Amino acid sequence: MNSERAPQNQHQANDRQEPHQVISPEGRHQMPTSFGHSPNHRKQYAHKFWPPRWPQLTKKQWIITIAALILVISGVVAAYFIWFKPAPKPAPHKPAPKPAAVKPVPKPIYSTLTGMPISDASINDRPVTAVMIENSTDARPQSGLDQAGVVFEAIAEGGITRFLTLFQDTSPQYIGPVRSVRPYYVQWLSAFDASVAHVGGSGEALQDLKTWSIKDLDQFYNSSYYHRISSRYAPHNVYTSMDELNKLEAAKGFGKSNYTGFLRKPRETPSSAPNVTSIDFAISGYYYNVHYDYNAATNTYKRSEGGQPHMEIDASGAQTQIAPKVVVAMVLPQGIEADDLHTSYNTIGDGTAYVFQDGVAIPGTWHKTDRTSQITFTDSNGQPLPLDPGQTWITALGSTKYVSYK
Repeated sequence: MNSERAPQNQHQANDRQEPHQVISPEGRHQMPTSFGHSPNHRKQYAHKFWPPRWPQLTKKQWIITIAALILVISGVVAAYFIWFKPAPKPAPHKPAPKPAAVKPVPKPIYSTLTGMPISDASINDRPVTAVMIENSTDARPQSGLDQAGVVFEAIAEGGITRFLTLFQDTSPQYIGPVRSVRPYYVQWLSAFDASVAHVGGSGEALQDLKTWSIKDLDQFYNSSYYHRISSRYAPHNVYTSMDELNKLEAAKGFGKSNYTGFLRKPRETPSSAPNVTSIDFAISGYYYNVHYDYNAATNTYKRSEGGQPHMEIDASGAQTQIAPKVVVAMVLPQGIEADDLHTSYNTIGDGTAYVFQDGVAIPGTWHKTDRTSQITFTDSNGQPLPLDPGQTWITALGSTKYVSYK
């Protein structure tokens, strides 16, 4: 009897005879045909391969692996945005804003008479109006003197001085006392193409007004444009206003004055070290001799005469000391008329001048070529001597010895 036992059944025989099969990675998910369709066989196969077995990695290897994955994913995302992200739409075109218009800076306008800035060029189209103002002791204090642009001071007769006052860019409403005119005043005002307000005058002066066709505003023939005040007695009480005189000029057809003003600086230039602060003009006598004190704070010259401050009074009674910006001593031949009363001056030609402005004294020369030409000033080198803008007082003197300053 054979020692080997026969297989109990056919299936056992088959199990023993079937060789062991090695499944390659490619065939892990393919059920071998030798297993047949038995459910038990399928369960055994699935139990071997699920759940999947993760590789056995160290902690460091896991960190490196995860970091590598993050880098790969980041690179993919970045590549997407670089290569596939749509280009941004261009911003809509906006025209460049136009630059704001630059307003031209207006050129400054200056008064022809005073050189002071003015706001309206039409001011220079006004007529220049001259007014003869008295300076006897009974006429003081006068009115309107502080608003005159230019003042000429000279002796009328008997050593008594009188003022030729010129107005254009101011309009004082209380002016006086108004007195008579003299020939040299007519020659000075002719250079300004001015009309002249006066109460009569010397025979020669009245004839000159007619001969030279001066714009005459004589009170004798135009009394309604003047008035007499009750606080003073005649002949020291004739007053007027610039409004009244302008009406009279308009009624007579006296329009714009065509003239050349004094050469002026664009602005005053006070000295940082003023060396002339006291000025004296010995015109005729104590009551008419003039003194000026320089005020550095205002760059003006406070005027005195007869040993007292020279005051101006307005219609309300308020008084102000006269203080021009420029003071000029003009030395010219002086004499007496044939009547042995009225003073005469030779206004045509040239002569010594002293210009006081900005706290200094400037010796020079005045020039006037004819009656209608304007006075000009030159310094000691013969160069034009411009005046400061502002009120200018010019005093006629018969000799340089009547001028002193310190």
